Amino acid sequence: MTSISPTLDSRDPAADAPHDACGIIGVYAPNEDVARMAYFGLHALQHRGQEAAGIAVSDGHVARLHKDVGLVAQVFTPQTLTPLAGGHFAIGHTRYSTTGSSSVRNAQPFLIETMNGPLAVAHNGNLLNTAELRSSLLRRGVGLSSSSDSEAITMSLAGAPGDTWEDRIEAAMTLWRGAYSLVILTRDSVHAVRDPWGFRPLSVGRLPGGGHAAASETGALRTLGCEAIREVKPGEIVTLSNTALRVRQAAPAALQLARCTFEHIYFSRPDSFWDGLHVHQVRQRLGGELAREAAVAADVVIAVPDSSIPAAIGYARESNLPYNDGFIKNRYIGRTFIQPTDSLRRQGVALKFNTLNENLRGQRVVVIDDSIVRGNTAGPLVKLIRDAGAREVHMRITCPPIAHPCFMGVDMGQYDELIAHHLTLDEMREHFDCDTLHFLSLEGMLRALDRPAGYCNACFTGIYPLEFDVESSKTGFEKAIA
Repeated sequence: MTSISPTLDSRDPAADAPHDACGIIGVYAPNEDVARMAYFGLHALQHRGQEAAGIAVSDGHVARLHKDVGLVAQVFTPQTLTPLAGGHFAIGHTRYSTTGSSSVRNAQPFLIETMNGPLAVAHNGNLLNTAELRSSLLRRGVGLSSSSDSEAITMSLAGAPGDTWEDRIEAAMTLWRGAYSLVILTRDSVHAVRDPWGFRPLSVGRLPGGGHAAASETGALRTLGCEAIREVKPGEIVTLSNTALRVRQAAPAALQLARCTFEHIYFSRPDSFWDGLHVHQVRQRLGGELAREAAVAADVVIAVPDSSIPAAIGYARESNLPYNDGFIKNRYIGRTFIQPTDSLRRQGVALKFNTLNENLRGQRVVVIDDSIVRGNTAGPLVKLIRDAGAREVHMRITCPPIAHPCFMGVDMGQYDELIAHHLTLDEMREHFDCDTLHFLSLEGMLRALDRPAGYCNACFTGIYPLEFDVESSKTGFEKAIA
């Protein structure tokens, strides 16, 4: 592991929440409309990325693709899905950018024609050696049309040696360093691939009508009716094809796995199941640990919806306090491409949250949130609660302070954007104007996970599981193809 010192990379602050790279889905379903199945799978993964979406389909001879910038329901309509009808194999992707900007050319899947037939790739994660990989491809005369590390994965796989696609994927995995969960479409198969460190989640399940599906979250597989769901193990290739499900351990699992803790804290849907853990139950235990670490005399516990609700229930249960709704959330305001007017923008979080004043007036309130990243919304949320008439506001956060960027596929922001990197706990409490503030300790978080090791906590500790070049930025290759 390596400890990274601060470097400054100023960008405009976004919403105060971490963003995952994307959600991926792969389907083999004979005698089914696999494009529509992929569409509904992507709907279940929409929370993982709202910048772009795409689906590629193969009928055993020809592969077809449709992708664009926008939400899944904006990109796909009955008219755009019709050309994708037919075929037994499909992959899909919904994107939030971590390497490469949010433009059409970076939308996925990437589809190319190779000497071994069509190849399409959808990627969740972030390679650490993208610059090296791109340079190698360019030296070989391979053209690149995007700034995405996912295209570099696609092109390096296209030129990998081997008699079968499993052989080629295994060979290419030796070139990829960092976080990658992939679904790969070929002429007559779909492959689900996971990096040896297990950074990003990926699971596979059996479809009730025959065939299999793979997805970033088990909730998406359950949406499709999958049974016998299991995690794709780190370093595995799982092939979905006309024959029985094939599994190959293409790379040995890392001695120290590095699953992303934020899947449990924030990213995953609460109905998902990962690493043998139910996400909803983990979040309740996070709240219970918070109550044991930082109990306070109060009248009511509320959550910042939605991911913090299970933790608030756990906090209330452990502290013997009533749980109630304090906020009503507009779940769509953050997913529109229409920008608010200047006067509405000054309303800030009020566009996204309204308070239930009757539940807060005169109360000593404990408010549970999953994380504080840039610190843009915590203060306005406290003000909303105070304006609703609360006597006291006590903030409780279900993870340690985020003081370091993520380079493994999560857009946390850079050092200069992370409030916990610059301010002490007391300074943050004063900045947010809350009566007390407590972040869950690293030890308490791991107790809630019931896992002493096997997780990446670099955003809290600054200790990264892999060494890499810190200077590589999210849009570092944009200037070459501007």
